[in-house]
Amino acid sequence: MIFDTHAHYDDEQFDTDRDELLNTMAENGVGTIVNVSAAYESCERVVRMAQRYPFMYAAVGVHPDEVGSLDDEKFDGLKKLFKNDKVVAVGEIGLDYYWDNESHKLQKEWFIRQLELARELNLPINVHSREAAQDTMQVIKEYGKGLDGVIHCYSYSKEMAQEYVKMGFFIGIGGVVTFKNARRLKETAETVPLSAIVLETDCPYLAPEPYRGKRNDSSLIKYTAEKIAEMKGITYEEVVRRTEENARKLYRL
Repeated sequence: MIFDTHAHYDDEQFDTDRDELLNTMAENGVGTIVNVSAAYESCERVVRMAQRYPFMYAAVGVHPDEVGSLDDEKFDGLKKLFKNDKVVAVGEIGLDYYWDNESHKLQKEWFIRQLELARELNLPINVHSREAAQDTMQVIKEYGKGLDGVIHCYSYSKEMAQEYVKMGFFIGIGGVVTFKNARRLKETAETVPLSAIVLETDCPYLAPEPYRGKRNDSSLIKYTAEKIAEMKGITYEEVVRRTEENARKLYRL
């Protein structure tokens, strides 16, 4: 069954029908979901949700746009959440120079601290990087040696993707690959071996065609799998099977 490696079901866009929607996932071919925190306040929420739904796991970390809320006390509190056995990764962490909500210096400081936490806990990382290609790569090479994980919502060149794969990372591909103007991501999806690709939604964001602009959810991930199958000249079933195997390897499940 399909494995959605990156979702945000604690988002307020799901407040009206969250439980009803999640209870339809099996019939929509979705077997496993990793619910990923962004703001500090969302860390506890994703863990509670993972405890509630048997098919759901959690990734705990603070998004680069939200690191201004962190301090040592909160970081110590965040660490305690990793005692829960349904927390499978540190994320989403990284750098975001598109919104620039926080200084680059502060983003890097908390990115490095969360990388060190992943090493301490022996967990994979779920990396967000937007318009920060070189700095993200540099920080991971310098402070993330020996770590593995996924480059979430990948948006850079196929050459950089291949470099990440050589470093032991998976490339997260979502609904953007179905967009007509997604040339670079399509080149990446064609170039990177299927053994290094995992599927994701980033829901409620980035719904695939033909639902672009609407609320996304894991039931729509099939359109991403179909597009990858088309580009690689293989069956949809093979894409689903192989990416599920990859996701289990990624999150050590």
